[in-house]
Amino acid sequence: MRSLWRTLEGRLLRDIALVCLAVGVIGVSYGAVAVASGFAWWFPVLMGVLVLAASSEFLFVGIIAAGGSPIAALLAGLLVNARHLPFGLAIPGVLGPGRRGVLGTHLLNDETVVFALAQDEPERKRAAYWLCGLGILICWPLGAALGALLGSVVRDTDALGLDAMFPAVILALILPTLKDGPLRRTALAAAALALAVTPFLPAGLPVLLALAALPLFPVRTRKKATP
Repeated sequence: MRSLWRTLEGRLLRDIALVCLAVGVIGVSYGAVAVASGFAWWFPVLMGVLVLAASSEFLFVGIIAAGGSPIAALLAGLLVNARHLPFGLAIPGVLGPGRRGVLGTHLLNDETVVFALAQDEPERKRAAYWLCGLGILICWPLGAALGALLGSVVRDTDALGLDAMFPAVILALILPTLKDGPLRRTALAAAALALAVTPFLPAGLPVLLALAALPLFPVRTRKKATP
């Protein structure tokens, strides 16, 4: 762990800590929602450790709470997590071999991949990935445990507005990168696509469909580089 800290500078460490904190706060919302929906207090904590994927966990709890079958909830969660397949292809050499690779695969999520891809050197990629992943592995279940305690007292968890914190933090982190024209246009196209299909698709699928805008980025970049 010390070597991870030494590899990364203060600003990046602060950003990773901020994201992990936001994940923990969303975990509070998740735990509260799960308990308020009738699940035992330990269920969101156990799911937080074993699954470690917020969107699929929220979706699973929501489907079960709405009266859906566990199989349908499981399949929906697997479908949402299908985005992890290209994630793994995008960061070769970061996960590590053997048992370490198994743990590295478990830490694979949106945040760890984003931080890894933002680094130029392989050593920094590994350090950012593992530090963010381990931080989320700690903060997410802890947040779920706190939320489970809160959910047994506060029934109207929507009134807390905890789910707004994580998108706000992610938006603050990506705003500086949107100064790049092609990247900004690609991000806006993806957001518009996701918003357009949100009324018609289950939760989680609009984000997957937004990946269809990715080809816009390399195409526009090549055009810009062409004399």
